[in-house]
Amino acid sequence: MQNTLSDTANSTAEIASSRDTEWRKVVPKYQEPDVRRAITQAVTTLGLLGVALYVMNRSLVLPYWITLLLAVPTAGLFVRTFIIMHDCSHGSFLPWRRANDMLGFVTGVLTLFPFEQWRRDHAMHHASSGDLDRRGHGDVATLTVREYLARPWWGRVKYRLFRNPAVLFGLGPLQLMIGQRFQPRDLATKDKGVRSVWVTNAAIAAGILLCLLLVDWRFLVLVYLPAMYIAGAVGIWLFYVQHQFEDAYWKKHDEWDYVTAAIKGSSHFKLPAVLQWFTGNIGLHHVHHLGPRIPNYNLQRCHDENALFHDASVMTLWRSFAVLRLTLWEEDKQRLVGFSAARRYRTAVR
Repeated sequence: MQNTLSDTANSTAEIASSRDTEWRKVVPKYQEPDVRRAITQAVTTLGLLGVALYVMNRSLVLPYWITLLLAVPTAGLFVRTFIIMHDCSHGSFLPWRRANDMLGFVTGVLTLFPFEQWRRDHAMHHASSGDLDRRGHGDVATLTVREYLARPWWGRVKYRLFRNPAVLFGLGPLQLMIGQRFQPRDLATKDKGVRSVWVTNAAIAAGILLCLLLVDWRFLVLVYLPAMYIAGAVGIWLFYVQHQFEDAYWKKHDEWDYVTAAIKGSSHFKLPAVLQWFTGNIGLHHVHHLGPRIPNYNLQRCHDENALFHDASVMTLWRSFAVLRLTLWEEDKQRLVGFSAARRYRTAVR
């Protein structure tokens, strides 16, 4: 028996070593930014966003429900703008760091994100995604079944409220818009991050003043905010389904593995072509987590050309709605479960 266990351990180690060698050879092939594609993407995205906001503003003379309908594609363009900022934060969008920083700051202001601070927090998310001992960096708060049951009743109520879809996707966008304005110093937010927050706030305030002088308050309240609210809800939804699914990956730190966390802990969210365009290929999240410096416009090719990425959990648009019931990590069975599983667990223990 001891020899069998030893052989199994050696085999697992060999597989892990082989996989580690493979991804280190694969990923660099796709990391080189394409200046032409990047500039084309930035110009078309920001240009279409400007046109969409203009059309929404002009539509205010019509019944307001028409403006709200137009807010949907405009929100999609805000999501695509955020993806450009996201790539700039990884230094992958353009080949020049200063250009990435400048474009990242501008797209951050447009989407209400402090670029420098968000970049640091997001880097910590990549370094700890799927690590049970390092939760809390840019992920959706997730408790294990035991942690949930160990909480007092009001602690369980608070967690249930937080994980309620009405709160996540209803109040979540407001938290993104408001909460990003004020961030205290902590492990992820240091002096440079605090400056980033307040410089971004100043730029947003200047933009608001400019809108009030050149347009009017209705543009901000009836055009920009509804589109940003929808974009925020979509962004939370994307992030949620990319890391919250039944056979996701969560391990204690001493068992955690970066490559496995990237491929097994991030879903392949297959979307219709038009939605994949609006979301900047971020549905290929397993590829992005393994190679965060791969530009969004290279993710699909990287996935298609390498079998390494074909073991990721596939998420479809229809299946994504079912993951909302998954709220707790059950360590014994290594899967995400709903609150009903916690009740069964408590009954079994008793």
